[in-house]
Amino acid sequence: MKEANMSVPVSVGDLLQADLQEDSAYRDEGLCVVGIFGKSNMQAGPLKESLINSLADKHIFTLFGVAEEEDGGSADCSSHIQALYSQEDRVLYLLLSSVCDSRQLLRACRSLSAGTSHSDAHDFWKGLDRQHCLHLLYMFSVCHVLLLVHPNQTFDVSYDRLFRALDALRQKVLPLIRAAIKDCPVSKEWKLNCRPCPPRLLFVFQMNGTLKVSGNGSESGGNPDKPKKHSPRRRLQHALEDQIYRIFRKSRVLTNQSSNCLFTVPANQAFVYVIPAVEEDPVGALLGQLRSNCILCDQDSTTLVSGPRRYQQMRRSARQPSFIGDTGSMSMGGQLVDCSLKEFLWQHVELVLTKKGFDDSVGRNPQPSHFELPTYSKWVQVASRLHQVLINNTEEEISELVVKVQSQLKVLEGFLDADTKFSENRCQKALPLAHSAYQSNLPHNYTTTVHKNQLAQALRVYSQHARGVAFQRYALQVHEDCYKFWSNGHQLCEERSLTDQHCVHKFHLLPQPGEKPDMDRNPPILNHNSRGRSTSSCNCGRKQAPREDPFDIQAANHDFYQMLEEKCCGKLERIEFPVFQPSTPDPAPASNQAQRLPSEASGSGEAERLKEPSTAQSHTPGDTSLSLALSLGQSTDSLGPYGDGEGTETQVQQKRPSLVDRQPSTVEYLPGMMHSGCPKGLLPKFSSWSLVKLGPAKSYNCHTGLEQPGFLPGSSFLLPWDLVIRSRSEEDTGLGEPLDGSTSSWPAPNKSLVGKRGSTGGLGRSRRRDDMARVFVGFEYEDSRGRRFISSGPDKIVKVLGPGGAKDPATRVLNTDMPLYIPSPSQGRGLKAHYAQLTRLFIVVPDAQLEVTLNPQVQPGPPPCPVFHPEQTDLVLPPDGLWVLRFPYSYLTDRGPCYPPKENQPLNNYKVLRGILKATTANPPPQ
Repeated sequence: MKEANMSVPVSVGDLLQADLQEDSAYRDEGLCVVGIFGKSNMQAGPLKESLINSLADKHIFTLFGVAEEEDGGSADCSSHIQALYSQEDRVLYLLLSSVCDSRQLLRACRSLSAGTSHSDAHDFWKGLDRQHCLHLLYMFSVCHVLLLVHPNQTFDVSYDRLFRALDALRQKVLPLIRAAIKDCPVSKEWKLNCRPCPPRLLFVFQMNGTLKVSGNGSESGGNPDKPKKHSPRRRLQHALEDQIYRIFRKSRVLTNQSSNCLFTVPANQAFVYVIPAVEEDPVGALLGQLRSNCILCDQDSTTLVSGPRRYQQMRRSARQPSFIGDTGSMSMGGQLVDCSLKEFLWQHVELVLTKKGFDDSVGRNPQPSHFELPTYSKWVQVASRLHQVLINNTEEEISELVVKVQSQLKVLEGFLDADTKFSENRCQKALPLAHSAYQSNLPHNYTTTVHKNQLAQALRVYSQHARGVAFQRYALQVHEDCYKFWSNGHQLCEERSLTDQHCVHKFHLLPQPGEKPDMDRNPPILNHNSRGRSTSSCNCGRKQAPREDPFDIQAANHDFYQMLEEKCCGKLERIEFPVFQPSTPDPAPASNQAQRLPSEASGSGEAERLKEPSTAQSHTPGDTSLSLALSLGQSTDSLGPYGDGEGTETQVQQKRPSLVDRQPSTVEYLPGMMHSGCPKGLLPKFSSWSLVKLGPAKSYNCHTGLEQPGFLPGSSFLLPWDLVIRSRSEEDTGLGEPLDGSTSSWPAPNKSLVGKRGSTGGLGRSRRRDDMARVFVGFEYEDSRGRRFISSGPDKIVKVLGPGGAKDPATRVLNTDMPLYIPSPSQGRGLKAHYAQLTRLFIVVPDAQLEVTLNPQVQPGPPPCPVFHPEQTDLVLPPDGLWVLRFPYSYLTDRGPCYPPKENQPLNNYKVLRGILKATTANPPPQ
């Protein structure tokens, strides 16, 4: 035998792809395929590789497996098959390495990162197990004989579960394998059964040092004269055979008909071999190995005989006492001689090479199993097709078969993945508990917040009972089940009213224009309803009516008051605020609104405040357009963007620019309300403000107050605001008087009025009563129950008990920021506080040479809430009239509504900026 005749181990994929040219002497002879698989421990010499060395009588694999590690093999932890072909012996060895081997297991552990989750690590290991099963199925489909190698002398019962899983998988993929090899040049039986024969499985165990026996091998139980017929090793082999056969017969891995089994075991031949323990004397072991090698060299020099005759020659030479390499193989005291590993294997290989086959069926009517001894070329064709289908696909023709084979791997989970099966059973039992925890104490319809709270409680209950790798998957199912329960008729409408109350209906759709509500639809078609009702007054305040809690700004600030106008104040004189006038039949809302930053929005509001200063006492003779900022001595820096002019005239001209610098658009409208952050040139489709005239100035009687419904007793009186009107003849003498708001310009608060008895200081008694004008002002608040009152300060309510009207002057309310909300004086029995909202401003303008300018600015929230104002600012109220400015019921920005304050929010952030009213002397008509 030449050294070149024994090829080096290569990957089975490389072997199948290589065009191996056989010698003509062996080309037509049959080929026996022997597969080796199993487990190995952390011993120095790999057990399976050392078996190949023993069977081939050559040093093919390294003793310690170091070379593979140094070559970078540690990066590959997947299963792989190595092939070793001996042409002379007509045997092809297939060696399977997988995670069952200690070295492969170590590589797999190194490939896992430290942060890998439990579920991901489990999927990684189960992926390697599935890969191992596919490689095993491949070997059971192409081999005649299989060697199961185990590192100790105890049978691993987990193989029973593994073989049952392989048998189930084989039955699933058998039609697919038939389709893959249907064109191969093999017999019909091979194509039908997808294997050359039912493979015979042999077991090789490694005996450890604890079971070593004495040198004489006698174990007669105290009577050395009566030795046992069999050595202890052979008796162990027989015991293992009986145990294995019983286990496999009980689990029906082995049946009477061998053609239906995954593998067979011989009925009258040994199928278990126990390798004796390694000698503890290393020097003796090396000498024995050297002696054995010398004997092999002498045999090589003799005439070489191949095939079965060579086996017979080896068998005879192995029985010579001087050539024994295995301990205990001599005949001692009548004991039968133990055979070597090669003799043990070769008695089965001989049945294959002589084409006798395996007749392993048992029972009354045993059916003969098929058997075929292929040539190397035929075997390569079949093995290549199976390799493409089961292990590594490189051809597009059979890619569909590969996908179908991979889909059948689910059958392995019930056999091999006990952890997942336990985890799934445990998690499935926890699902009803989680569902019960979610549904406990639930209303019929509920919001997203309630859903999330109940879901968190359900997940807590689930986590207390669920375990294992399926935890995350079933936790997602808890999410889905709870969401389905919520969305299936239990979801509450998430829309909030403008007063921050939820709609009480379940999830529904809004009716389209002209469409009627329909409760029978799924989802139903309904209007929003929070079941909140309040009482409000009309624009002028003379009629009260109940109203529903509004959900859109038009219903809150326009529709309700339009409905009451038909019954009350529709015929009153009014000042209309400009609104959008469309020039096209289908106008669109403006989409390119300036999205200002919060700082910009608040800055613009501050600029509005400074642009229109607010002491509201700017009754200044002479130049009627002079602002109060200059009359109070403020610097030009306080005028914001309008204070960078060179002189007073420039500042006066720039002080009142129109908020709409260009012609309002007739194509796009503002979808909301006017505020300081809105783009210029856009108007809303409706105005949220109203300015009506109740009648002439004399229609208000300061002794009886406002005669309107809903006012608390004594709180319907307006506050007086006395202003001095100077005639043109007195202007020259008054130029030298200060304009800083002293009593020489107008009466100070709580001082006696000019012309009244007992007045001291001020303008003196010599002036006529015609030089004074009295304006009445009243900030009206209204709560949700329709109770109304006039406020004489940020924290004070007008209370007039006797005749004479209100005594407090209006300068206090005009010179401060009035709150938009104040606590209602009539609180209910509940713990929740009731607030009254600023809804109207009453102004009585006398018939005098006086211009009263109205400029309301409301900030309905903390910064960066913008400042709201009507569509037209700086309105000059005509003289001789009782005017009513109705404020918006709700405020809305492009970011959403400005809700009323909660109980824990400070009310000083919700305010009407001072400077709402200014009075100046009107120029008299020319003579």
